[in-house]
Amino acid sequence: MAPSRSRKGLHGWSSVARWTLFGTLGCVLVSVAFNTVMFDDLGARAQWRSILSATVLPVLLGVPLFFYMSMRLRGLAMSNLRLGLVARTDSLTSCLNRGAFTAKVTTLLGRTDPPPSGTLLMIDADNFKAINDLFGHDAGDEALTIIARAIRSTLQAGELVGRMGGEEFGVYLPGVDHHGAEISAERIRRSVNLAIFSPDGRARQLSVSIGGAVFEGGASFSDLFRIADQRLYNAKEAGRNRVTIVHATDYPDIALSKAS
Repeated sequence: MAPSRSRKGLHGWSSVARWTLFGTLGCVLVSVAFNTVMFDDLGARAQWRSILSATVLPVLLGVPLFFYMSMRLRGLAMSNLRLGLVARTDSLTSCLNRGAFTAKVTTLLGRTDPPPSGTLLMIDADNFKAINDLFGHDAGDEALTIIARAIRSTLQAGELVGRMGGEEFGVYLPGVDHHGAEISAERIRRSVNLAIFSPDGRARQLSVSIGGAVFEGGASFSDLFRIADQRLYNAKEAGRNRVTIVHATDYPDIALSKAS
């Protein structure tokens, strides 16, 4: 799970405090050491005053300087974090965008110790064109937002969801076998069915069709995507609002290649 905003903020402020404290302390130590050596022959009273001066001046100058520099660095880091998040996130649904989802899953598939296993689901909103035609594109956007929220509400830590484009979403379930994939997919389907969507003041049921590819021992994203997408098409053809999942090794039309 991602850290909360309060914990991120605490971490950021503690970093500012550390930079300010240790930066100032370093300046004080250098200044005291320098004055001790330079004024060693002036007597105890003069040396004590030089050490006091070497302590006070770096504190007076260093604390505001290091605090200012630390705040600027913290601001730059937060800006970079926000830019990175925007670059990876679909603005409408707050899911990963297609590029970020594909890259993340490809990275996970490329691990070899231990060999990856799991399930890739492809999820498509049913009758989405009819929603746009009947209620307008704003209602269509609202439906996609509701569907995305319904999908996310069913996922566990480490599971990924991305918007692949239009009304299609991808979900990656690491380490989930065929039985677990069917349970997860049905949970998603029911969650969407139960979501509240009232574009004209009357409750309208949303539904999705889901296709999935289960794999063990590694596979490429493109192969899993094609298998899951074809299973999604079969679910649509069979009447929509249903789940169709296969094991990748039982799918003879595509020879699986190991992820590089």
